[in-house]
Amino acid sequence: MKEAMPVLTAGAGLHETLALLTSQLRPDANHKEDMVFLKDVFSERSLGYLMKIHEKLRQYERQSPTPVLHSASSLADDVAEELQSGPMSTEEKELLHLLTSPHLKAVLSVHDTVAQKNFDPVLPPLPDDLEDELEEESVKIVRLVKNKEPLGATIRRDEATGAVIVARIMRGGAADRSGLVHVGDELREVNGVSVIHKRPDEISQLLSQSQGSITLKIIPAIKEEDRLKESKVYMRALFDYIPLEDKATPCQEAGLPFKRGDILQVVTQDDPTWWQAKRVGDSNLRAGLIPSKQFQERRLAYRMKMGTLPNPKSPKKPAYDQGCDKEDCDCEGYFNGQYIAGLRRSFRLSRKDRQGSSGEGSDPGDPDFLTYEEVTRYQQRPNERPRLVVLIGSLGARINELKQRVIAENPHRFAVAVPHTTRPKKPHEKEGVEYHFVTKQQFDADALNNKFIEHGEYKENQYGTSIEAIRSVQAKNKMCIVDVQPEALRRLRTAEFKPYVIFVKPRVPESRRRRSAATSPGGGDHGRVTDEDLQEMRQSAIQIDQQYGHLVDRVLIKEDSASACAELRGILERLERESFWVPLSWVRT
Repeated sequence: MKEAMPVLTAGAGLHETLALLTSQLRPDANHKEDMVFLKDVFSERSLGYLMKIHEKLRQYERQSPTPVLHSASSLADDVAEELQSGPMSTEEKELLHLLTSPHLKAVLSVHDTVAQKNFDPVLPPLPDDLEDELEEESVKIVRLVKNKEPLGATIRRDEATGAVIVARIMRGGAADRSGLVHVGDELREVNGVSVIHKRPDEISQLLSQSQGSITLKIIPAIKEEDRLKESKVYMRALFDYIPLEDKATPCQEAGLPFKRGDILQVVTQDDPTWWQAKRVGDSNLRAGLIPSKQFQERRLAYRMKMGTLPNPKSPKKPAYDQGCDKEDCDCEGYFNGQYIAGLRRSFRLSRKDRQGSSGEGSDPGDPDFLTYEEVTRYQQRPNERPRLVVLIGSLGARINELKQRVIAENPHRFAVAVPHTTRPKKPHEKEGVEYHFVTKQQFDADALNNKFIEHGEYKENQYGTSIEAIRSVQAKNKMCIVDVQPEALRRLRTAEFKPYVIFVKPRVPESRRRRSAATSPGGGDHGRVTDEDLQEMRQSAIQIDQQYGHLVDRVLIKEDSASACAELRGILERLERESFWVPLSWVRT
């Protein structure tokens, strides 16, 4: 027998209608019958009228009209009385008829109600026999007005006494705005329903289902806690968080979802397990729950112990950007009359053989577990050295070409760090321009003393970029641009350099058959690109993002060289005049 469809009450609103519609969409229902049902529902005139009302309200919100008068009804009565005090012309009689008509009087009454903002719900008086129910202990009756928003409070059961206690108050919620409910208060009744023997989930459901006026009977805490003060603690999220997938959260509806890279304002850390936070730039003033740094680290440690945490270090070394396709090219040349020095493509490929330094892996920017990083706003001051700009690139990004083009356009503001090499100097080369030419013994000594951010060997010659080379560029008040493998970020993320990291990756089409020409994603004709090449490019970008994405300040999608160069130039200009979020440790004095 077919189940009858529930009937809506006369006062049901739009959300009840949609809820009922959703409840009728059964997965085992006949497809054709479903379509007929939906067609009938959406063809109803009443639904169309509701949508029109919704649009008018949205239009009203956008226009935000301000009433000229707050008492149009009184003015209309005064005008009508004045008209009746003497002889009237035909036009005056018509005006009097309009002013005294019930419909216009009703419209003016609604106008006055809106203008005077008298539409807020009025709390009904307390019951006369309420005092007889109060016990000898101090009992507080709290009446709140909440709409469809959550109450903004979580509860717990006291293990010793069995009492239902307010565990936390969410910043910006209805309970917080009232100032009448505090952490530690004991909850006795909700809308006259005793909660003493109810489970916390039953009480939470009772609170969430209550709309409009909600009455709470509370026994205040012995010492009411101070109202939460506005916190100035800001954290950069280093992982994605979805509260609805977190079974440990005390209240999934109160959770704050965020993505890696979001800046969170932590409004309270009183609870060692669950912090309250707001997303910076979010219009929602109500705070939400997020796992604390300590709790998240404990969970990750447990998952690692149980073998359910994926290893953040990929067993396969990701492919990085390659500067040039010519095997014997030094990637050096003249651009607009300015000579730019660069590293060999061959050397870039051999960086995997470089010697590791003892200082690597100790930087707080590469922790064992990625949770949060405390940050603050920073803007370069006129007397400070420019920030270091670091480019990392996935396969096919051709970041060396991008870097050289930007520097060539404005060599007085931007420059590269001149690399060191042990190879013999060519006749046309100058010391300190193309390279710093040093002996093998000197190079080995510098490498042993961790003076290089990265170095490698090619055809029995060694190449490397030193920290002093970067300092030399900054000493000239120029912005130094380096392109490195992501591993070098450990050495560069310091308060001295304050690096701004840009991850450049080519826009990779789904298939080479969709490409209009046989060109590489970086721009320019460099031979046909196979589907296997495109897959390697995609995989390279994914691996770098997984391992080093939390250290990246900006992702630059390279469509072609011209547009990528323009975007990079815009980023460099903003670095000099705008403020950015940086680790707090970089600006502490």
